[in-house]
Amino acid sequence: MNKTILAISGSLREGSSNTQLLTLLGTWAPAAINYQIYTGMGGLPHFIPMAEGKAYPAAVQNLHQQLNAADAVIICTPEYAFGVPGSLKNLLDWTVAAGNFVDKPVAVITASSQGNYAHPSLLTTLGAINAHIIEGATLLIPFIRAKMDTGGHVIDAATEKELRLVFDNLLKAIKG
Repeated sequence: MNKTILAISGSLREGSSNTQLLTLLGTWAPAAINYQIYTGMGGLPHFIPMAEGKAYPAAVQNLHQQLNAADAVIICTPEYAFGVPGSLKNLLDWTVAAGNFVDKPVAVITASSQGNYAHPSLLTTLGAINAHIIEGATLLIPFIRAKMDTGGHVIDAATEKELRLVFDNLLKAIKG
């Protein structure tokens, strides 16, 4: 049976290093893996706790459907103003009541100029929503722009090796 990995970029910027990394990882996915990059983050409304029985907006319903269909999630995010980008935090807030991340295998990559604040913050948020952070599937990549070329290829051998390890550990977690 094929497995699905949903990749989420924490950046809405066109040409983002994070989206480029997720695209690269998709090329490494075995044929039996349905690898999809989520593209709806920019269309999510600002999070507002929903009244009981009220329907979620269509963009949020789509997010929930994609997360529920995924066997695993990989998040790759930059750091903005020493924290997780607001758009990514908004996405995660929309999943709290629905429980989309509960026990879901998740890999986390922070690729930024620094990332020292966003990485632990994101891991804390994912812990609060009961995501299953896979051992060996988290990575902080500082100075990402110096480690990639303009075509989205990783040019730093050590970084590529670490990325492959993170992705391999996520794949191992969902084989069964």
